[in-house]
Amino acid sequence: MKKMTKKEIFSIPNLMSYFRLLMIPVFCCLYLNAETTADYLWAGLVVAVSSITDLFDGMVARKFNMITDLGKILDPVADKLSHAALAICLAIRYPLMWALIALMAVKEGYMAIMGLHYIKKGTMLNGAMWFGKVCTTFLFVGLLVLFLFPNLKSAVVNGIIIFLMVIMLITFILYIYEYAKIRKGGAGQEVKKL
Repeated sequence: MKKMTKKEIFSIPNLMSYFRLLMIPVFCCLYLNAETTADYLWAGLVVAVSSITDLFDGMVARKFNMITDLGKILDPVADKLSHAALAICLAIRYPLMWALIALMAVKEGYMAIMGLHYIKKGTMLNGAMWFGKVCTTFLFVGLLVLFLFPNLKSAVVNGIIIFLMVIMLITFILYIYEYAKIRKGGAGQEVKKL
């Protein structure tokens, strides 16, 4: 395996991903200890700042040719851990959130297993799928709304959670279809040997 340089490890996009990982315990602590509307807004502000770095790390990496193999792993890991932390914080307040977390765990577990399986065979998905990006966007926005507005009526909260579960389930089915295409020798890209 190719050894990473300090320049790759500490590239600006990777530093943004490290920052997002460091913000996870901060927003969890702020949210779980929140008592006033201002406390919830502070927690939401930390999440918003973290998400801004997520928005820009990919753009910076592409524009300034700072795409690294580490960054290709670090960015989605930071995304998934941030979403999971948000969902777990919310599950303490909203019991239906545990169903979303279970679906998220099944989907992400499937993605990890299939991804590793096909990488060993020398192929992988052709980058991030559009429907995966749509799901990530809806998930983040929905979780942030629940995070920022703790006094929503339970019917609204449950409606948002069910909507997110439907989007995630559709995305999961589409990923199953994409991996089925790879199995049949269709779509997929060759993995470069290091």
